[in-house]
Amino acid sequence: MKTFAWILILTSVALAQTKARDDSKKPLTLASQGSFFVGGESKTIAPAGRGPAAAPGEITINQMYVQYQIPPNGAQHVPVVMVHGCCLSSKTWETTPDGRMGWNEYFVRKDRSVYLADQSSRARSGFDPSTINAVKAGTVPPSQLPNVLAATHQTAWSVFRFGPKFNEPFPDGQFPIEAVEELYKQMIPDLNSTLPNPNPTWKNMAALAVKLNGAVLMGHSESGFFPEQAALIDPSGIKGLISIEMPCPALTDAQIATLAKIPTLIMFGDHLGDVQGGPASWNSSFEGCQKFVQQVKDKGGDAEMMHLPKLGIKGNSHMLMQDRNNLQLADLLLTWIDGHVEAKKKSR
Repeated sequence: MKTFAWILILTSVALAQTKARDDSKKPLTLASQGSFFVGGESKTIAPAGRGPAAAPGEITINQMYVQYQIPPNGAQHVPVVMVHGCCLSSKTWETTPDGRMGWNEYFVRKDRSVYLADQSSRARSGFDPSTINAVKAGTVPPSQLPNVLAATHQTAWSVFRFGPKFNEPFPDGQFPIEAVEELYKQMIPDLNSTLPNPNPTWKNMAALAVKLNGAVLMGHSESGFFPEQAALIDPSGIKGLISIEMPCPALTDAQIATLAKIPTLIMFGDHLGDVQGGPASWNSSFEGCQKFVQQVKDKGGDAEMMHLPKLGIKGNSHMLMQDRNNLQLADLLLTWIDGHVEAKKKSR
């Protein structure tokens, strides 16, 4: 019965694509837009170098930058928070590398308020420079320098599953390979190694959901399980969890029980084990997340694994939100939100 239901959904989604293309030509209307920071704490730093900036004092670290767009009918729906993955920023969700509409604009056009967050230590959220400055000043040894992760084009090609080997795309691949250089420009240094444990982004995401009086949290790749981690810190504002292509860690029964109270969707694309030199972990990540979904179900929770090839949707890369069929996938997510989050809100 569930398979038949998804066939009906996919049919309606396919019909919606023509309308979506027409709607994209209309002016984008907003009730408001803006930005703010969530979280952060003060840290006292010692002098480093010379000049006024070298004086001891306090800096703010671990804050999370958030930009938002609210459509005129946004209050009718639960807001959606989108968080990017490794070596990327919230640009992930904006205009695709080949210039098509990204998920953030599409969701807004579907009357959803969208909040894009830069992980703490990334892009506009900034990072804690104190250890780097201390090494330069000679007060701590060079061995204390944080590792700065910068993914190469070759790493991105294999990890993002664009083709079986570098510069050879899959024949059915959905990623716009002709624009891959534009994706490479989006990749920036990952400074998560400067963060404390646990990652403050989790707490910041939970706090953002509370600030919004309820939100669906969406994570991808490195941040894929961040929505769940945020819910384990404070589930009070989290109305739905969407996790896209990531490992699912082992959790305790108590943690599973907490997450089982929140509707959960996990999405995976295609070619999970078809890349030469790529991470063998994609298949194991998929299997681990299948286990997680079953564990949530066993606790009475509403959890679903959406494996796109099983739905007849082939060729999707790791960068689902940028693939050629990204709006079709967005409609699947919106349909799930309506059926599992919005419906739950209306029933109360």
